Amino acid sequence: MTPLTHGMVLAAGLGQRMRPLTENTAKPLLMLHGRSLLNRALDRFAAAGVNKVVVNAHWHAQQVAAAVAARSDLQLSLQHEHDLLETGGGVTMALPKLGTRPFVVANGDSVWLDGPTPVLERLGATFDDESMDALLLVVRSAQVDGEVGRGDFLLDPLGRARRPKERELAPYIFAGVQVLSPRLFAAAPAGAFSLNRLYDQAIEAGRLYALVHDGVWFHLSTPADLARAEAAMAAGLVKATF
Repeated sequence: MTPLTHGMVLAAGLGQRMRPLTENTAKPLLMLHGRSLLNRALDRFAAAGVNKVVVNAHWHAQQVAAAVAARSDLQLSLQHEHDLLETGGGVTMALPKLGTRPFVVANGDSVWLDGPTPVLERLGATFDDESMDALLLVVRSAQVDGEVGRGDFLLDPLGRARRPKERELAPYIFAGVQVLSPRLFAAAPAGAFSLNRLYDQAIEAGRLYALVHDGVWFHLSTPADLARAEAAMAAGLVKATF
């Protein structure tokens, strides 16, 4: 069991595929069933005891800053990125505030509904610091309503992840929630880069693992995705606990 007390929400992206909704609004501040995507992620963190949280911002950063300032139930820090650092660069910049133990990172547009056991509790119970540098939450590609391409990962019986080979389809896609060890960033480059670069290094070392989500997850890339999620929740087809 890895206690999770520190985390980060990635909220700095441009949200280009979500245009025109994101022309005047940061993507994590779009609303789904009466609550912003950002607040939904922060609600999950708060419920799990992840109370020291960094939120990064770039596109419409003042809007994100106002949303962060409005929360009093968490110890929130805003990381204003004047230049886009991508996922890897953003987390690397936040490392001094994320502590020395494994921490949670969630995409600002990742919306998940818990299964029988809360996702963050499952991730903390599964993460093994001796054998893992990263533990990703994944969902079955076949259960996703939306474009998933060739998928992201295949898993061995122990949950160790690898990329699909040429012409190979992967049955799982990344759900935008993960537990990362600070050790993963030991050789991180400076400036902007994708976390995928570090995932690939962890795969080579046999230290990238994944946990299959047992609840509902929404793929929110385009306005059509958001509309489908809103319709499903409005119709009561999924249970919205937050």
